[in-house]
Amino acid sequence: MLDRHGWSASKLWNVANYHSRQEWHETGEIPDDSDLKRELKTHPKYKGLHSQSSQRVLEELAEAFNSWYGKRKNDSRSNPPGYRKKNYYDQEGRRAHEEHPRSTVAWKQKGIRHDTKNNRVRLSKGANHKEHPRAWEYILVEYETRPGVTVENLQQVRAVYDKAKGRWELHLVCKHKVDTPDAPGDETAGVDLGICNFAAVAYSTEEADLYPGNRLKQDGYYFPKEIAKCDDSGGQEATRLHAKWSERRTHFFHSLAKHIVERCIENGVGRINIGKLAGVREDEDGDSKNWGRHGNLDLHGWAFDRFTKILTYKAKIEGIEVVDVSERDTSKTCCVCGREDDSQRVERGLYVCESCDSAFNADVNGAENIRLNLNQSNSESSTSLDEDRSTGWLAQPAVYLHDLSSGFQPQAQVVDCKP
Repeated sequence: MLDRHGWSASKLWNVANYHSRQEWHETGEIPDDSDLKRELKTHPKYKGLHSQSSQRVLEELAEAFNSWYGKRKNDSRSNPPGYRKKNYYDQEGRRAHEEHPRSTVAWKQKGIRHDTKNNRVRLSKGANHKEHPRAWEYILVEYETRPGVTVENLQQVRAVYDKAKGRWELHLVCKHKVDTPDAPGDETAGVDLGICNFAAVAYSTEEADLYPGNRLKQDGYYFPKEIAKCDDSGGQEATRLHAKWSERRTHFFHSLAKHIVERCIENGVGRINIGKLAGVREDEDGDSKNWGRHGNLDLHGWAFDRFTKILTYKAKIEGIEVVDVSERDTSKTCCVCGREDDSQRVERGLYVCESCDSAFNADVNGAENIRLNLNQSNSESSTSLDEDRSTGWLAQPAVYLHDLSSGFQPQAQVVDCKP
């Protein structure tokens, strides 16, 4: 029965994909998830799943099309979301037939009945799979837990097919309250996200850290080339490469968020100001910014929002608040004297202020302005640093490089900012 629902999810995805492509060719616009739900709610494929499960499939497709729509403006090679199908080949390498793969199916609360006493979950079937009036209208699942573990406050159930093991797995998503500890201190840190350096962090204790995005950039150039080498008969290899690429990116985000939180605890930080990157891909007229061929690929491949969410929940567990603040003018304003000038960033990584003769790392300057919340009139120092504070740490921050096995480790040498 899970196989049938997995196939139904693939069929609904393909129907909605075809509809979205037709809309795109006819109007130049892509429908959002509400449009898809309205147009397809009476379609026979929509009834192959519980209504909320069908809605989730359409939401995922709309998200995929929105991502492609934003990326295609600066990358003409990008393709829209593909159809879900699996090709089978004969011994001579010719395609014999196609089959819908088993897609992930999600049940939300209205499609779930949880029997906590007997460790059972009832999942509602789609209308098309209720073959007989007397047939059960649900899929009954029994589960076991480790000693001392209880499943309660069930929010969602996801059925995921494991190709390697040839079986279905059910992921139970529960709501669990976590006691939030007291904040490690009253200090504030500022985080500036970027491409060359994925994150720059400034602390009020005259410390700053840089986290280069070299690992992400290397993967961003390597995996697309390897995927492009896969021919039509290499669909499984391309899928494996996509999955590995995604896993490495996720690992990078989690490792980085964990390291930043640990450093915040060391510095007694109770609040993290992180630059809000709204509009980073568009200019004042709403047109896409051109960052160059490689820059455009990097920018649209960077999951800033995803990293912010990971950092937020990891910091919250430690009692640290994460706040989005405006990034407006933070990269062109001197954090020492407050002078604003586009020409002061003379080259990548170097910021020189003609007013106070300061020279320091440009990303750290942006992070410090975010820490001070430059665009707030009541900021603790919206025009300059305290006069008795040193500025050497602005020029020579600590640099941490990512290692797949050991996480972020300090770089041997410091950043050289030439005046």
